[in-house]
Amino acid sequence: MAFIKTNNIKGDIFGGITAGIVALPLALAFGIQAFGGIDSPEASSIGALAGLVGATLLGFLASLFGGTHSQISGPTGPMTVITASIISGAWTASGGNIGTVLIAMSLAGIFCGLFQILFGLIRIGKYVRYIPYPVLSGFMSGIGVIIILQQLYPLIGRKSPVSTIDMIAQFPEACSQSINLMALMIGIGTILLILAIPRITKKVPSTLVALIVMTLVSVGLSYDSAMTIGDIPAGLPLPLFMKDAIDLGSIDWLKAIEAAIVPGLTLAGLGSIDTLLTSVVADNLTKTKHNSNRELIGQGIGNAFAGLFCGISGAGATMRTVVNVKSGGRTQLSGMVHALLLLAILLGLGSLVKYVPLAVLAGILITVGWGIIDFRGFRDLTHIPKADAFVLIVVFLMTVFVDLLTAVGIGMVIACFLFMMRAGDLIERQYGGVTLQQEFDRTIPWNDESGVTDDMKQHVYIQRLGGPVFFGSITGFNKVMHDVPKDVNTVIIRMRRVTFMDQSGAYAMETAIKDLQAKGIEVLMTIIQPQANAIMRKTHIIPALIPKEHTFKTFEECIAYLKERDTKK
Repeated sequence: MAFIKTNNIKGDIFGGITAGIVALPLALAFGIQAFGGIDSPEASSIGALAGLVGATLLGFLASLFGGTHSQISGPTGPMTVITASIISGAWTASGGNIGTVLIAMSLAGIFCGLFQILFGLIRIGKYVRYIPYPVLSGFMSGIGVIIILQQLYPLIGRKSPVSTIDMIAQFPEACSQSINLMALMIGIGTILLILAIPRITKKVPSTLVALIVMTLVSVGLSYDSAMTIGDIPAGLPLPLFMKDAIDLGSIDWLKAIEAAIVPGLTLAGLGSIDTLLTSVVADNLTKTKHNSNRELIGQGIGNAFAGLFCGISGAGATMRTVVNVKSGGRTQLSGMVHALLLLAILLGLGSLVKYVPLAVLAGILITVGWGIIDFRGFRDLTHIPKADAFVLIVVFLMTVFVDLLTAVGIGMVIACFLFMMRAGDLIERQYGGVTLQQEFDRTIPWNDESGVTDDMKQHVYIQRLGGPVFFGSITGFNKVMHDVPKDVNTVIIRMRRVTFMDQSGAYAMETAIKDLQAKGIEVLMTIIQPQANAIMRKTHIIPALIPKEHTFKTFEECIAYLKERDTKK
């Protein structure tokens, strides 16, 4: 168990409450999205309850046992898309039995948790860093598109098909039939409010304001109650074996367990990636270091209990974590407070939630899906190496039109194959008689550094990069770039041996330079190889961050510049 610190109680309580307020509409929306593929009048209320239960149990237990100080966990877009496919598949296979659906979802969630605990115990968390940026970009963008496509239907007052192809193919027909103009108005109003409120004030969560305002509008307009969430059972969540809808004696448990293993593994893999990426975001915001393996164990415990109590699975949620940190949350206590607030809502305010229109939740999810899409990655497609662009597009298309696990698997295979080709070429090449090595050598001076004076060494730091900067090496790169002494005012990044840089490396370089410049440190670069120079120009690192006059063809030119600069001072 992670130790809970009490030196920031006020900030943690306020951060947790704020994160809980932001999490409420998302928990409801993701829960309803997960059950959107079943044709039952109870789908919305069951889904909303499952979303709240998942957010409460996962949020509390992941914070209590996890390894990221300020992370907020709950249902997320990627996890919900997989859960929705599990639920719709169980609904179809069972001929419309809600009990079978709940068992399929719960067992998948339990296995998700058990696999994540196993991942943490065998210390697999450190390997997540080897997933290249184009795979993550294509995958997350595909998830965003799926969420938007699915929510276009409730936006016009209709039920969404299950498969992405059907969503696209049937939408023109759905639009040609009767569109519920009130649903469309409420949904668009929700989107406009979410976009407009941050321009006015960032002190209140826009999703919650939109939820409350548009729900009140719908009540005033006597909105059709059949198109709202409906009644949510009040009281403490009940475990799987106490659910009235489930006839335990009629279940073939062996088949049910066998059918849940692969979906559980899919959820565990995706949830682990999603969570650890959010942990990195939390580290950057709080200047702390998370324990990835402990975090996976905490997530596993939370998801296993969420599944046991018929809640949907989740992961570390980036937006909610950022809100928590910016509101003062710094320890695990903030995540526990967030979960307790949701529990209070679950116990006492379920009767009010029933009035929320599905079109409002559709509007919220459309903005979430839009935020997930990596527009920057697509904008740079023509600027990054063709291999990276190919991987991104393949993963994106397979995520949208095939399935998520296949998309990530094939993307990783392609990325690894292309890297092996690059690495094989690089090993055979030499530069200046020195065999290229994938390492970052900070301590041993190179032969041409004799011109560095003792006085210059007091305030100039030389960062020597000894090999390709790519997705497999950016962890080491980030580490050495953060080790710059505090008393320097100039950093020279020696690029002579960097013969290759991919998209992940370019973005890591951009972040490192911005961090240094934010500290008032001048950044210079020497001997930039053609490929690295091209990608840094195309991604606007040069000259937007590093002016042309701060790049030098030789190290001697750089030293001459420093001497002239110091003389003028």
